[in-house]
Amino acid sequence: MKKIKYFYNTNTLRYEKLEMPLRVKLLRIFGFIATALVTAFLISYFAFQFVGSPNEKLLRMQNSSLKENYQDLNDELKNLEKQIKELEKRDNNVYRSIFEANPIPDSARAKEIEMEEEIKTVSGMTDNQLLSSIYYSIKNIKSRVNVQMESYKEIDSLIKNKEQLLAHTPAIQPVSNQDLSRIASGFGYRIDPVYKTVKMHAGLDFAAPQGTPIYATADGRITLAGNAGDGYGNHVIINHGYGYQTLYGHMVKVKGKVGQNVKRGEVIGWVGSTGKSTGPHCHYEVHKNGNKIDPVYFFYNDISPEQFDRLLKQAAASNQSFD
Repeated sequence: MKKIKYFYNTNTLRYEKLEMPLRVKLLRIFGFIATALVTAFLISYFAFQFVGSPNEKLLRMQNSSLKENYQDLNDELKNLEKQIKELEKRDNNVYRSIFEANPIPDSARAKEIEMEEEIKTVSGMTDNQLLSSIYYSIKNIKSRVNVQMESYKEIDSLIKNKEQLLAHTPAIQPVSNQDLSRIASGFGYRIDPVYKTVKMHAGLDFAAPQGTPIYATADGRITLAGNAGDGYGNHVIINHGYGYQTLYGHMVKVKGKVGQNVKRGEVIGWVGSTGKSTGPHCHYEVHKNGNKIDPVYFFYNDISPEQFDRLLKQAAASNQSFD
């Protein structure tokens, strides 16, 4: 029930009904609404100023999460950088050194990227700076990884060539000589068994019973098999490539044929005393780029360091050769 207000009229000395003009009612209503709006504005202003809106809180949380994620990503990039530097160091100082290949310059590894100064702190970065920093770091690493992959392909090719080179390099004795008792004469000036004069003996003489197998000391192709009338009797010459040739002289019988490919350890004939020879033996020579060199340095595959030392002393002894 609506309350009715009265007031005491001193003129009439009576209580009279209070009636408020419409204009006053409207002013009061307007004042109330204005006061409410101002109050709400002030409350919102101070609340947003010190507390922040829900959207701002969400944005701040997202921004903080992005910065943390960037920091983690940046740490991972730094770890990748360290790993790639280690790979590049090994590539230049170890792998390429083994195969005598030229090192790859740093400019080639990162030729697409100009090294820029690192941004000191993450907090001061804009979104564009964050994206740009990550982009250039990843692009730099990708570029260096690509160069490194190309380098490893080249090294793989060098390994294959090195394996082939080792397989075609003389590395064993031409006859079985485990007790090192069969070297009768070494490389150097020796007494000729026929003319009794000192002359150059360009190989090693392995004394062995007639019919003892003679082995190819490396992979190669036979270029001569038979008696050429040059004092070596029945002999075999193998071209191993890479500048190497080997000669096996005075065989009683030749097994290999000209043009035949042979493997290290394959029998190519048997010990005899044909040609200019004073007894059954295998005369063995190693040629490098046309020069006759001491074969004693090419037995590293089947003897120990101690045996090699004994072999050197036996081969160096001044004595009479067998041919």
